[in-house]
Order: sequence, then structure tokens, then C-alpha cells
Amino acid sequence: MATETLGVFYMLSDAGPVVKFVMLLLLFFSITSWAIMFIKFRYIRKAFKESADFTDIFWQCRNLADAFSKAKALRSSPVARIFITAYTEMTRADSKDKEKTQIRRTQSSYFQIIGSLKRSLNRSINVEVRRLVQLVPFLATAGNTAPFIGLFGTVWGIMGTFHGIGLSGSASLAVVAPGISEALIATAAGLAVAIPAVIGYNYFTDRIRILDSELQSFSSDLLNIMERDIQNQMEV
Repeated sequence: MATETLGVFYMLSDAGPVVKFVMLLLLFFSITSWAIMFIKFRYIRKAFKESADFTDIFWQCRNLADAFSKAKALRSSPVARIFITAYTEMTRADSKDKEKTQIRRTQSSYFQIIGSLKRSLNRSINVEVRRLVQLVPFLATAGNTAPFIGLFGTVWGIMGTFHGIGLSGSASLAVVAPGISEALIATAAGLAVAIPAVIGYNYFTDRIRILDSELQSFSSDLLNIMERDIQNQMEV
């Protein structure tokens, strides 16, 4: 294994400048892709865990104020963050409405607050989804382009090999094989970059889709609870 690795490095050291540039570009794609996968895996795993924790806590709390105090300790949870945004918006709108009317909330103000809450929840969900998706498209870019970049390096290397054959006037295997093997390394490297990147992209896309679904579901439940709270305040 060590001998094969040394052989690969030896072949790369003899490769042309274009093939070397292709290999450096693929190395950049590989390092960046693995860094993104490591960062996003930790981030999304923590988001899932804290969101599950907050959801359990939320349904055990007796009121929204109690849930709000618990949510502030789970800042890595997208579900907790959209709850904090919605609760803050509701209390802000509630205090603003009371300052304006100084009387029992009217039907008109009720619809205004509900509309404000819906817009706030939608904005918050969009922000959370963008935060989850951030950097993930690079994996798709790496998965789609790396094989073609590697193939370009291979084609260029083979062109150089055939040019050398033409100059030397010899087409023996001993002359052709080293140049072709150098060129084929670029294709192998492109596939080595693309395969993990595509797997990572599909994995994170699926996990983000699940989180987005949970955010939408929690948002609907939260809005229903807030509507009932506001209606109860109107009846007091």
C-alpha cells in the first residue's frame, strides 16, 4: 500500500502543469467538501436534538411564558428560535394594542395580530431553512463538476502523451503507459471528490427537508395555540 502511494506521488510529480493544476483544484474541492460535511453534520445533529428536546418541553409547559423561558436555553434549535420570534411578536403586538385602545381587544385588532404572527412565523421559517441550507449547495457543485474536472485533466494528460509519442516516434507500452497512468489519476481523483460530496448533499438535503416539515407543523400548532390565547383574552 505504501509502495502504491509513493508510486502515485511519483507519477504526479512527473505530470504536466495542467494536470497538476487540476489535481490541486480537486484537492481544494475535496478539503472544502469534507469541511462542510463535518460542520453541517454537527450543526444539523444538534438542531435535531435540541428541537426534539424543546418540543417535549413545550407540550409539558402550562403556558407560553414558561415555554419562552425554556426556549432561551436551546438556541441551537430552529423550533425554539421560531417560537421565540413568534412569542416576542405576540407580546409586542399585545402591548402595542393595549397602549392604543386601553380597552378590551376588538375583533379588528385580533385579525391584525394574527396576521402579524403568521408573517413573523413565515419569515422565521424562511430564515431557519436558509441557515440550514447554507454551504450545502457547494456539495452539489463539487459532485457535479469534479468528475468533469478530473476528465479534463485526463484528456489533457493523454494529449500530452500522444504528443510525446509523436516526437519520440515510439509507441511501445513502456513509452505510453506512464503518461496514460498519470492522466488517469485525475479521473480517479475527480470521482473520489464527487462520490462523498453527492452522498453528503443527499443526506443533508433529506435531513433539512425533515426539519422544514417539523418547523411547518410546529408553526401551525403554535399559531392555533396563540389564536386561542388571544380569543380567551378577548372574552375576559
